Amino acid sequence: MPMSLADIVASLPSDETWGPPTTTGALVDGVPYAPYSKGDKLGRMADWTTEGKDREGRGGRQQYNRNYRDQQVYGAGTSSLFAVQVAEDESSFSVVDNTRSSTKTRGFGRGGATFIRGRGRGARDQRGGRGTFQRVGQRGGQQNAYYDNRGGRGGRGRRFGGWKDYDKPQRNRDSSVNIKPDWQMLEEIDFNRLAKLNLETSTGEDIDSYGFLYYYDRTYDKPPVKNTERKLNVVDRAAYNVTTSQDPIIHELAEKDEATIFATDNILSMLMCAPRSVYSWDIVITRSGNKIFLDKRDGSSLDMVSVNENAADAPLEASEGNKDQINFPNALALEATFINHNFVNQTVIESENSKYEMQHENPFYNPSEETEPLASKAYRYRRFDLSLEKDEDPLHLIVRTELDAVVKNNISGEDQFLVVKALNEFDHKAQGSGGALDWRTKLTSQRGAVVATEMKNNSCKLARWTVQSILARADVMKLGFVSRTTPKSNDRHVILGVVGYDPRKFAEQMNLNLANGWGIVRTIVDMIRGMDKDNGKYVLVKDPNKSLLRLYEVPRETFEEEVDGEGLGAEDGTGEEGQE
Repeated sequence: MPMSLADIVASLPSDETWGPPTTTGALVDGVPYAPYSKGDKLGRMADWTTEGKDREGRGGRQQYNRNYRDQQVYGAGTSSLFAVQVAEDESSFSVVDNTRSSTKTRGFGRGGATFIRGRGRGARDQRGGRGTFQRVGQRGGQQNAYYDNRGGRGGRGRRFGGWKDYDKPQRNRDSSVNIKPDWQMLEEIDFNRLAKLNLETSTGEDIDSYGFLYYYDRTYDKPPVKNTERKLNVVDRAAYNVTTSQDPIIHELAEKDEATIFATDNILSMLMCAPRSVYSWDIVITRSGNKIFLDKRDGSSLDMVSVNENAADAPLEASEGNKDQINFPNALALEATFINHNFVNQTVIESENSKYEMQHENPFYNPSEETEPLASKAYRYRRFDLSLEKDEDPLHLIVRTELDAVVKNNISGEDQFLVVKALNEFDHKAQGSGGALDWRTKLTSQRGAVVATEMKNNSCKLARWTVQSILARADVMKLGFVSRTTPKSNDRHVILGVVGYDPRKFAEQMNLNLANGWGIVRTIVDMIRGMDKDNGKYVLVKDPNKSLLRLYEVPRETFEEEVDGEGLGAEDGTGEEGQE
């Protein structure tokens, strides 16, 4: 018989509460109490913002221990009164993952870092290519791409250095000139000091011009069709690279007291771009009364065109483990000098009926003695004012600048003067290439990336060419891209293309500040003028292994035994002209 609601209510206990009986042993003023120690840390009651301790994924158990080691629960310092005793058979239980990994990895190094060699498009941050390395970090598979750039087809990627770059030995290069014991060091100038100098000057004025120019062949500006590139030919022409003190025109200007300082654009550009240089070089400075001449030695490194001087991994010497003789730094410099000499002569149209004549004939050419025809070359002697407000007398500099060709403007029809130079590719996969792209496949489609890489690897060389173009007041600087026919042969080359730039805009792209260069020139000149001797000889040397210049005082007869008594002479067609 079912109970009625009244019977159920009547059967309830008569006390005020119902349920299990309460005990007073674990209560303090009616509040439940659990023992604790003074070392316990009070944490959050519940934290819903972080992953739970049993959640798999980013970091797993190790990540949980790292995040929660300082967040212990209340009462964890002693054995918990409410801990659940786990059965012994459960403590030895584990889950085994028998799935097969799809990628073979080889872990090495501390922390289990893994390198995976990729091919194809790869992951999101690995734009393709052969020879890239992808580093997988230990935090739940977060990936940071480390590019090695050893492949030719690897896409865009920043190079952070290899995993053994930290213990790479420092290179010990040789000085460009042998420092004699009787040389007295006068000054040591750090590049950081040079970078802070600044001197604003005018654009300069023309004093006189010599020589002639052929017209540039515009067909070289057209991108070549694949497999139909033009070969670089050997063009034997008489070209001269006479130092300042042996220039008869400069001697005449010095006698007329036209200026105080005299130099050539080849020498002056090296001094103005000194903070960008890595290899050693030297300039001979001669003071005669109040006149200062900046000279170069015969066979000086200033005559050579460096290759990848500023690359992070510049070409190695034989003593540094390089077994490829044609890719030694000196061999590459000879090759680049040879290319520049012949490239200028090949890209002009030699016609006696259509050439641009300067005011005077070439001052270094003697038709009765020369067997080779004269190369297209014009010399502009230009004057710049380096005076300061505090100077009592004006300080002027005369520099001999060079132009290589002339071209008609497409719109106005006026003649525009050109400086023609050539960049060369030896092997984009070889050591010392500096991560360069393959010019044959990328020059047309990714010309900006190719030029940007050259600006990085050849910063000093391109800066010097730009300064020479601005000093000569050239309208356009033509840059040719020349590559080896085969990477293992350095005597046959092809022309892949020619690009023209405004020298002033190109300087802005390279972050080249001419005011800083003029400040360097003025500082060195002030040091020489501050010496007590009116007739002295000095040598300014770039340290081969450090970023600094050293100024030496040398005996007056130094280097004179090296000078040929015949005076001026033409250099042969093997490219010793060396317009760096």
